[in-house]
Amino acid sequence: MKKTKNYEPLFWSIALPGFGQLLNKQYLKGIVFILAEFIVNVQSNFNVAIVHSFNGNIEDAIHVTDYQWLMFYPCLYMFSLWDAHKDANSPSPYMYFPFAFGAYFVTVGLIYSHTFTLFGVLIGPVFLPMLFLLPGLAVGFIIRALLLRKSQQSEERF
Repeated sequence: MKKTKNYEPLFWSIALPGFGQLLNKQYLKGIVFILAEFIVNVQSNFNVAIVHSFNGNIEDAIHVTDYQWLMFYPCLYMFSLWDAHKDANSPSPYMYFPFAFGAYFVTVGLIYSHTFTLFGVLIGPVFLPMLFLLPGLAVGFIIRALLLRKSQQSEERF
């Protein structure tokens, strides 16, 4: 019988990094992720930037953001998601690629978020990194699929 995937820890980690680890009964790791998220969030003024962004005040969001701190957030966030998913499910080869490339692309989006415009509109430090996540995940899933196909072809030869 095929084991079903458990996505609950992944979805709770989307809500707050560390919650998925708590669901997986990895309490120390969960608390470390929650504390790290809290520290990076507060030091970067991320919640203030989110409020400004959702109210259409992109320039204010850019000015309150401490990019030196916020640069840690994509890797912390995506690693927490991957870790929660990995520990809740049986091993899946190369599953880390979408998460790692997602983190990389979000970081690149964050780097350019104070100057990058789309159709003349400044997107800012909240929404531009979110948009960059989609191509990052796509690249990661494509690389994973290619590697899975290559390893499957190698197994068929033997």
